[in-house]
Formats: sequence, structure tokens, C-alpha cells
Amino acid sequence: MTEISFVLSNVEEREQELIALLSDLVQFSTPSPPARNTSDIQQYIADYLQNIGCSIDKWDVYPNDPNVVAFQQGTDSTNYNSLILNGHVDVASIEEGEPWVTPPFNATVKGRTIYGRGVADMKGGVAACLFALKLLHEAGIELKGDVLLQSVIGEEVGEAGTKQCCERGYKAEFAIVADTSHCAIQGQGGVITGWVTVKSPQTHHDGMRRQMIHAGGGLFGASAIEKMATLINGLQELERHWAITKSYPGFPAGANTINPAVIEGGRHAAFIADECALWITVHFYPNESYESVTKEIEEHLLAVAAADPWLRENPPLFRWGGNSMIEDRGEVFPSLAIDKSWPGLKKLSSVHHKVFSTKPEVSMSQTVTDGGWLGHANIPTVIYGPGQLKDAHAVNEQLSIDELITYTKTLIQFIYEWCNSKKEES
Repeated sequence: MTEISFVLSNVEEREQELIALLSDLVQFSTPSPPARNTSDIQQYIADYLQNIGCSIDKWDVYPNDPNVVAFQQGTDSTNYNSLILNGHVDVASIEEGEPWVTPPFNATVKGRTIYGRGVADMKGGVAACLFALKLLHEAGIELKGDVLLQSVIGEEVGEAGTKQCCERGYKAEFAIVADTSHCAIQGQGGVITGWVTVKSPQTHHDGMRRQMIHAGGGLFGASAIEKMATLINGLQELERHWAITKSYPGFPAGANTINPAVIEGGRHAAFIADECALWITVHFYPNESYESVTKEIEEHLLAVAAADPWLRENPPLFRWGGNSMIEDRGEVFPSLAIDKSWPGLKKLSSVHHKVFSTKPEVSMSQTVTDGGWLGHANIPTVIYGPGQLKDAHAVNEQLSIDELITYTKTLIQFIYEWCNSKKEES
């Protein structure tokens, strides 16, 4: 038996240890929102990784929400491939009255399924990454290339702990985001939120409306709410145009949507609405950037405004993105294009085929992850993790234990092969 075969056999023999690790992670209550609650789980992860010989970089992204990056230096980092394993520890929120059959923050095993908030999205993937590194370490296997594990915060609310890892200078030849993909190898489209605001330079009493809307009234004014309706119609026209003229392999037609998600406007019934703000969510394809799509939207809405006498004089204002859905009500997830010719993707496909005994699906995620930030930093990146998207964020969230075991074995085999392959030969 080879050294790596011994490690792989250990995964099944120590299944209960992996389940216990995932159960520990689930027990940390880290819903986001409200967030600011990941300090304890991140310390647990930092201690776990430090105990297997990793150096630790831990810093606060927000108070009580730190990132952890663990670094394991290879024996020949200059010549051999490095790897980033990335995962977030925040989970989807729990709403009062949800019909959970099992306690959401106490992992429960029934047959070959484990239940609990975050098991699919994505504490199962985080547990697999941690356990893989532990088993390799305990077997005394030395890797020639570097391995970094990024345990980040804020993914559920666009706080992009991963973005800070990139800004801190962490890079590698390849990265795996161990998020929910049902063990498909995936890229993703992008998402950006934005605010479109219509604002009147004057505020008028409700009693002035007759003069504003009827012949001979003589008052050049408008309700910001009614003018926002004009812009919403314009957004729908652009959305339909995109659906007709744009496409990308792996996405259903019309996946590039513009959602008018929230509208806020007016003071109260005794006033003509002098301000109205629309919060939109824009989905775009991997061959687009958030800069390009927001420019298209602005140009189109300004053209719509130019055709309206009042909006021509009072054009809409725009605010795009943000660093947090909690702090500034905005977020950005860059898109992630993948390339089947990447050495890391080819190696991962080969290892997956070897361990799962089936060829992997190479596709596009129908959601977004932090993978876009790694791609934005010019790191070849894929989404590849256990769990099904239908179970992420769901009541009674669940994960197949068999899938978790096989995924962990694949991860171990990939780390071993990738980090022991020369850069120029990969």
C-alpha cells in the first residue's frame, strides 16, 4: 500500500471523527445576518490547523468576525504548485417559526445523512478541507508545494472576507472554493446590487398635486415614485434585450436578470413624494464584469430619462455595490470564468474520475460564491464542494455522509498530486 493509499483508507476508517468535526462546526451558531459571531469558530479552526503544523494569520474583518489563513510551506515552493483551499464559516439565517425537525445548530445523523444549518453551505466543505490536511500531516506526508487554507467570514451577506485575503497578498497556482456544488467543478456568473434614486429639487404639499398633473396647473413638478415607475419599465426593457442578445454556455437563457428588489419612497400621505430609491440586483455572465453591466444600465436609464420632460431635468442617481449587505446595503460578487485547459482543473478532473469512478460535471453554478474574488485576483479558481444547492439555506439543511467521505478522499488525492507536481510540468 502506498502512503497516499493509506491516508485514503483512513478517511473511511475515521468517518466518525470527520462527522464529529463537522458537528463541532455546526454547533457554533454563526448565522449571517446578524453576523459578528464567528470569533469562536475561527479560533477553533485556527487551533485545529496550528496543531497540525500550520502557521496562522488571523485578523478582524469586522468586530467579532475574523478571517483565518493557515499556511503550510512546501519543501520546494519555488518549483512546485501551490494550492488555496477556501471556505466560509457564516451560514444562512434562521427565521423564527421555521419547521426544523432537528435542532439547526446541533448536527443530527439519520442513516447516511447529517442534518444541521450549514452542513451543505458550507461547513461540510470546510470540515473536509480541515480533515484532509490533518490526515496528510499525521501520515507524515511532505508536500513540495505550499498549501493555504482560507477560513473566511461574510460570504452570506457580501462581506467578502475572501476579498481581504486577496488584498493581503495570498496567491497560489490554483484555488478550490469548497462550496456547495454536489461535487461538480464549477464557475459562476456575477452579482452586483445597486441603488437607483430619483430626487425632486422641491418638496410639495399633497394639495399641490392638481397643479402638477392637470392642464393649466403651471407647476413643473413630479412624484418621485411615479417617475421611478418609468425607470422600472426601462429596466424591464433592458432585461428583455439582454435575454435576447446575450448568452453563455452553462446558463439557461435569460439568466442575466435585473431584479427590482426593494423600493423606498415618499414621506407620508400629506406630501408629494420627493424622493424614491430602488434597490436592484443584477446577475451577469462570466464574460462580463460588474463595471461593464452597471455602465450599460446607467446609459440606458439616462436615455429613458432624457425622453421624459421632468427626468431630463432631474436624472436618476446611481450607487453600485458595497462591502456589506448589513453595513451599507450593497454587495458585489465578481463572475468566475473557468478554463478546461487549466492544469489544476485538468488534474482535479482526473482525480475526481479516479476516486468517484465517474467523470466530473464541469458546469456553471446557478448561485454565487467568493470564488469570483479569487478569480478577480487572477488565481485560476473553481467551485468544488459537497452538498446540493437545493439543500443550502433550506429548512432541515442536509448533507450526504457518503458524498462527504468521497469528496474528502478526492481532496486528499488532489492535494497530494497537485502540490507534488512541478509548475512547468503541470
